[in-house]
Amino acid sequence: MLNNRKICVVLPAYNAAQTLERTYAEIPIDIVDSVILVDDHSADNTFDIAGKLNILRYRHDKNLGYGANQKTCYTHALEQDADIIVMLHPDYQYTPKLIPALCSLIAYGSYDAVFGSRILGKGALKGGMPVYKYIGNRILTFLQNIMIGQKMSEYHTGFRAFSREVLEKIDFNKNSNGFVFDNEFAVQLFENGFRVGEVSCPTSYFKEASSIGFMNGLTYAIGCMRVSLNYMLRKKVK
Repeated sequence: MLNNRKICVVLPAYNAAQTLERTYAEIPIDIVDSVILVDDHSADNTFDIAGKLNILRYRHDKNLGYGANQKTCYTHALEQDADIIVMLHPDYQYTPKLIPALCSLIAYGSYDAVFGSRILGKGALKGGMPVYKYIGNRILTFLQNIMIGQKMSEYHTGFRAFSREVLEKIDFNKNSNGFVFDNEFAVQLFENGFRVGEVSCPTSYFKEASSIGFMNGLTYAIGCMRVSLNYMLRKKVK
């Protein structure tokens, strides 16, 4: 708990058996009130490992997709009466040690949502992000900032914190079940007038960390552009 705000960390998991324990070990349990893992029908023993840890766990009967996983995560977090919800990929690319930093900005009223950015502080390349991914991230973010009218350093992080009010107001269940869910959610934040901040977050790329392939990445990029373009057109109509 931070400033009397109940904190829940949600872990949208898929085949995270090799990294889950390392991720969980760095979650600051002294301020985090609950941890929820949703297993999107992994082929490994992610769900069993979660059961050995102090984690509330749920499992999809079939693989529904990254966006669908987050929908389940947020639904259960709200059921826990959480005031601040942190979404963290359990692949250990992002350090959970920064959870207090993200949550403080919400708990003390500075922002409604906070993204952990791999780009701020030049941590992405130092952490092993492939050059082509870094360049793609920078180009995509630049174009999205123009269309959305923001100055974010990146829209593609797997480390985010939201106030309860955000999840109660935004209809996240209408979003995609795929990877573009994150960008649809980001646009909804701006569309609803929520204040969005960023915290510099070092990243670690290694063999066990999750990463989408080139074709899935291309599909994701096209989806992000579509989401941003639709938002820009809606703003012009208004």
